[in-house]
Amino acid sequence: MSKIAVVAGLGLIGGSMAKALKKYTDYQVYGWNRTRRVAEQAVKDGAADGIADEEILASCDLLLPVLYPDATIRFLQKVIPTMKKGAQVVDLVGIKTALIDAVEPCALAHGIRFTGGHPMAGLAKAGYERSFAEMFQGANMILVPTKATAEGDLEELTGLFEQLGFGTVKICTKEKHDQMIAHTSQLAHIVSNSYVKSPASLDYVGYTGGSYKDMTRIACLNEMVWKELFILNKDALIPEIDRLISHMTELRDAIAAEDADRLEAYLRAGREAKEAIDAANPSQPSE
Repeated sequence: MSKIAVVAGLGLIGGSMAKALKKYTDYQVYGWNRTRRVAEQAVKDGAADGIADEEILASCDLLLPVLYPDATIRFLQKVIPTMKKGAQVVDLVGIKTALIDAVEPCALAHGIRFTGGHPMAGLAKAGYERSFAEMFQGANMILVPTKATAEGDLEELTGLFEQLGFGTVKICTKEKHDQMIAHTSQLAHIVSNSYVKSPASLDYVGYTGGSYKDMTRIACLNEMVWKELFILNKDALIPEIDRLISHMTELRDAIAAEDADRLEAYLRAGREAKEAIDAANPSQPSE
């Protein structure tokens, strides 16, 4: 009999995860969503075999929650005590320390295997209607072991996510995850969100190359989820913001002073930093 997987939260990532599980694995896939009509649509589309109820949640082999951070914590603290021992939970939320610290004791107390996960994929705009099974082809997947991760789980999960199309599966601590995501993802969203607030942006047509599109694409964020991610990761994110402000202030002051030599030195340092990043990662340049 096929194993049962439940995807809780059928937005862009959850919907794509359900579709990928259906297309690339033998799991029976059930969907759960706060708004039931979305789960009904997933069943109609063939993205799920059915809608997960309490009985399915209690008997499933794999649970993948993709809810807002605080909602994921509440959902897992409610559902984990009802699940069968040995079941696997992999959250797919973009914050790890706060979530793992809240959920790990519950998983340990009830014999549930629990590993943090973060699929590094997405589109500028969210929603189940934009989800598709090939979302994760070539993408990065981060796995974060917890005290409730059993022996062999990381190998098993690596195989599963590679089966879904992920090109790289990275394993790290919760602290490392949050530090790196603050820099590679959250700071970028803050920059984009701030950048588009210039009144000049309203008249952009005809004045842009690729840089404007690159800088503004992710300003179309969901403020309800990103406010939680930013606050829950403030210890890692605030130093990144402070560092960015410091570097921008250096450039601003050199421009204001018309100090060409100092400005040239600052710009050279940025170019050399980018070249050093790419030299250190020749198989995946950051451009």
